[in-house]
Amino acid sequence: MQQQILGIDGLSREAEPKPRAKRASLAAFTDLWLDQKSALSLWQQLYRQLRQAVISRRLAPGTLLPATRHLALQLGCSRNTVLGAFEQLIAEGYLKARSGSGTFVVDVLPEDLTPPFESRSETQDQKCDLDLSRRGKILTITIPQQVEPYRAFAPSLPDISLFPFRIWEKLSRIWRNPDRSLLMHSDPGGYWPLRESICTYLRTARMIECMPEDVIITTGAQNGVDIAARLLLDPGEPVWVEDPGYPGLRGALFAAGATVIPVPMDDEGLSLSDGIATGTTPRMIAVAPSHQYPLGTVMSLRRRLKLLALANEIDSWIIEDDYDNEFRYAGRPPAALRSLDGGSRVIYVGTFSKVLFPSLRLGYLVVPSRIAERFAVGRTGLDFQPSILPQPIVDAFMREGFFSTHVRRMRSIYRNRQAALVEAAEMYLSHILSVRPDVSGIHLLGHFNAETRGRLSDVEASRRAAACRVITPPLSSFYVDQRNGGALVLGYAAVDETTIVAAAQRLAAALRA
Repeated sequence: MQQQILGIDGLSREAEPKPRAKRASLAAFTDLWLDQKSALSLWQQLYRQLRQAVISRRLAPGTLLPATRHLALQLGCSRNTVLGAFEQLIAEGYLKARSGSGTFVVDVLPEDLTPPFESRSETQDQKCDLDLSRRGKILTITIPQQVEPYRAFAPSLPDISLFPFRIWEKLSRIWRNPDRSLLMHSDPGGYWPLRESICTYLRTARMIECMPEDVIITTGAQNGVDIAARLLLDPGEPVWVEDPGYPGLRGALFAAGATVIPVPMDDEGLSLSDGIATGTTPRMIAVAPSHQYPLGTVMSLRRRLKLLALANEIDSWIIEDDYDNEFRYAGRPPAALRSLDGGSRVIYVGTFSKVLFPSLRLGYLVVPSRIAERFAVGRTGLDFQPSILPQPIVDAFMREGFFSTHVRRMRSIYRNRQAALVEAAEMYLSHILSVRPDVSGIHLLGHFNAETRGRLSDVEASRRAAACRVITPPLSSFYVDQRNGGALVLGYAAVDETTIVAAAQRLAAALRA
């Protein structure tokens, strides 16, 4: 019977006959170097160097390595450091331990001989010509770079410092002893009580009549558009979009394989005559009628009715992006397209990101009742549903009245901040650009005057502003063809009045240069 003993990896194995192998001299390890100041641990440094020595054949197959105690003494490290490196190399198949004989370089190296990233040569990297797909390349230029949050005038951001986190923390206690159903896969449409709360809210705030089964919880507005496009469009089908418009919406449509057709805006909203002039019959029309982004145009009732009539005539879906309807500072918002449509062809898109906080990543769709069940089932083939973790909390936040209270408070604060921006622009920027107030939203446009537009593009103006620590995206970045829009987008919600005034002064200095 062969003797059972423990190898270097601590596993029991049968004793093997002692092979005749050349023991590597300690002199072969004089080029090993352990840097005490390196971010890598000592055993990782030794592991990498020994691995490279095996791959490069400086340590030939079958070579017997020095005893761990001797090698540790030469390197000036602990024996555990050497043991750690040896154990990793054995696990990866570069070394093998023979009981009673020592540790050897294997005769046949592992199939994956790719050296660590830092050791790859420039020539090796150039051998691969793989790149992003055509769709991926389009997305890289369609989606704008993320702006630095909470610096004037970054647009589309709420002031999270004013969010009632103590209330949120109190409501989060539901997870201390959650219902077992919350811990399992649930309805693909989302948390049912939250869907009920959304219906109640929309009925009051947007005059939308819907049932909880018509509501689909998403990870935000862009995700909602993506899901709707994938389930309602076949690849290549045309979609009319507002130009200029929200790049994230265009990106979601591109990603779904739709053919995006930019359609100009006029004073009443999306220009239907210009859309018809494109010669395309859209399978879907995407609009933000209540407050177009970034122009701020409110679609007239006449245009809304014409849009619905056209969609009915050509049998087209309508995506209604209602991203910031909560922040209206004068009168009631106009009726949502969904409420005018009666629930037959409008897909309503809502989000909590502007009211609560962006990283919540929670939004919703309201879809026609006749497709709601199949829509919910179909979305499971895409992403199943958002995390259930925040949904009961948002539901409680709405049911107990905190949502409406927070909206009223922030509406008042944002109204004052808009006024501060308009006043600061009049004082410091009137000779460069014009900033007019708006009845809703959390951003304004600063349009260049004739003299400024003649000497400065909005892209260059945005670059100068960034150098002075002011974030002002150029209007041109929202056009499909990136034409000079002659304006800057100015967000005012995320910073207070003092910061707004100081930023207006820095922006004036940057644009005067």
